[in-house]
Amino acid sequence: MSTMNTVGRPTAPAPSTPDHDYKHPTLTGGRGLLQDEPLIFEGDGWFKTGVDLAEPKSDGGDLGDLVRRDPIGLPGLSEPEAMRHYVRLSQKNHAIDLALYPLGSCTMKHNPRLNEKMARLPGFSDIHPLQPVSTVQGALELMDTLAHWLKTLTGMPAVAMSPKAGAHGELCGLMAIRAAHEASGEHLKRRKVLVPTSAHGTNPATAAFVGYTVVEVAQTDDGRVDVADLASKLGDDVAAIMVTNPNTCGLFERDIIEIARLTHEAGAYFYCDGANFNAIVGRVRPGDLGVDAMHINLHKTFSTPHGGGGPGAGPVVLSEALAPFAPAPWVVADGDGFKLIERGEDEAAQAFGRMCAFNGQMGMFVRALSYMMSHGSDGLRQVAEDAVLNANYIKARLSDVMSAAFPDGPCMHEALFDDEWLKGTEITTLDFAKAMIDEGFHPMTMYFPLVVHGAMLIEPTETESKAELDRFINALRLLAQAAKAGEVDRFKNAPFHAPLRRLDETRAARSPRLRWSAPEGHNMAAE
Repeated sequence: MSTMNTVGRPTAPAPSTPDHDYKHPTLTGGRGLLQDEPLIFEGDGWFKTGVDLAEPKSDGGDLGDLVRRDPIGLPGLSEPEAMRHYVRLSQKNHAIDLALYPLGSCTMKHNPRLNEKMARLPGFSDIHPLQPVSTVQGALELMDTLAHWLKTLTGMPAVAMSPKAGAHGELCGLMAIRAAHEASGEHLKRRKVLVPTSAHGTNPATAAFVGYTVVEVAQTDDGRVDVADLASKLGDDVAAIMVTNPNTCGLFERDIIEIARLTHEAGAYFYCDGANFNAIVGRVRPGDLGVDAMHINLHKTFSTPHGGGGPGAGPVVLSEALAPFAPAPWVVADGDGFKLIERGEDEAAQAFGRMCAFNGQMGMFVRALSYMMSHGSDGLRQVAEDAVLNANYIKARLSDVMSAAFPDGPCMHEALFDDEWLKGTEITTLDFAKAMIDEGFHPMTMYFPLVVHGAMLIEPTETESKAELDRFINALRLLAQAAKAGEVDRFKNAPFHAPLRRLDETRAARSPRLRWSAPEGHNMAAE
C-alpha cells in the first residue's frame, strides 16, 4: 500500500523485492527520460504569471460584497513550464500512440490523423448550433450523408443522429420502443425488458431508467443466449429484449434470427447493443437479422477511440416499425436544400421528443464520415475481418499457456480468458494485470464479463500489426511462464517500474482524497 505525503500525492514505498526493482534508486525521483513531476499546485509560482493582462477599466465596485479581497490562490506558470508540465504528465500515461491498448469492449484503436484534420476544417470546427440553417448547409449535408451510410451498413430505414454515446443511444432506442407501445395502447401491459446475464451493465440500467422491470436471461455453457430460457420468459408483458451481438464474451449469437422471431412473435421489439459493430461492419447487416433498434458507437467503430478524450456519438438505427418515433431533430432535404425539423411535426409528427438540446456531435460526425470515405466499402469489410483475425490470433497463440473461457470454436473481435490457469499459483487476475504494466502494456479488461471467473478480456482491434501483436503475445507468454514457475513476488508487488507503485485500491475507492490541501500560507481559489 502506498503512503501519502503532505500534499496528497502517493509515494513509492521501499521495494520489497530489490531484484525486480532498480538497484540504485535515483536521487531526484526521475528515471532516465522520465522526469519526476509534482502537482501543479506544488510549484513555487504563486506570485507570477506567464501572461500580461491589461489593468481592468472598472474597479468592480458594482459587484458589492462579491469582490475578491484575497489572492486567488492559483499557481502561475511560464509558457515553457506549462508545456513541460503536461508533456511530463503525458509520459506517465499509457497511450494508443505508444503501444497496443488491449481493453476488451472498448475498441481502443489508432485514430487516423486525417480524421482529426478534417474535423478541424473551418465550417465544421467553428460553427454554432444556433446559426441560421441557411449558413450550415454543408454541415447538414454531411449529417445527411453520414446517416445514409449508417442506414446502408445496417440495412435499417431510419437513424436518429443526436444521441451522444452508447448509453444515450440505448435510452433513445428504448424510448422509441416505449412510444411505439404507447401508440398501440399496450404500454401499460408491457412492463418488462429481457436482458442476458452477459450484457453490458448499461443495458439493465437503461431499461430500469426508462421505467421497465429487468428480467435476466440465462447463458448457455458456450457463452451465448439460452434460447429456451428466453422463450420461457417472453410473453405479452414484455416490451423488448436487449442483446449485444457480437456479445460481451466476444462471440457471435448463432441463434439471433430465432431470437428475433420469438421476440416479434411475442409482440416485443429487439434492441441490439451495437458497441461491437466493428466486428461485423461490412459483413453483416443487423436489419437482416431482425433487429428493431441498435446504437452505433461512432467513437469506437468509425474513429476516435472510446475514451479518446472527447465527446462520443451514438446514433440509433431504427426499423420500419420504430422509424416514426425517432426523436427530433430530423434532417430533411427538399428543393431548397436541407432543413431541421426541430419538433414533432410533419414527417416527425410521432417523434417521442428530443434527446438533447442540439443536433449531435459534429466533430464525431466529421471523423466518422472521413473514416468511411477513406476506407470505402472494401476497407470497412476489412475492418471487421482484421478485428476478428487479430483476436483469434491472440486466442490461438495464448491458449496453451492461458485458459480460454470458451475454447471451442473461433471468437469474434475479442479473446476471453479466465483464471483457471492461475489456480495453485497464489496469483490473481489483478496481480497478472499489474505485472503487465512493468512490461510496458496497459492491462486488458479485468473481471468482466461477470459470467466468467477472473475474466481477462483482450481486444486487439483491427489497427494492430502482426509485429505488435507478437510483441504483446510474447510478453504475456513470458509472464504466464513466470507465474507457473512460482515467481509470486514479481506479481504480488507489481508494478515496480511504473511512476507509482501499487495503491490500496479498496481504500482509494472507499476513502478517496478528492481535494488537494494547500500548504500553510497559500489561499485556495475557492476560499
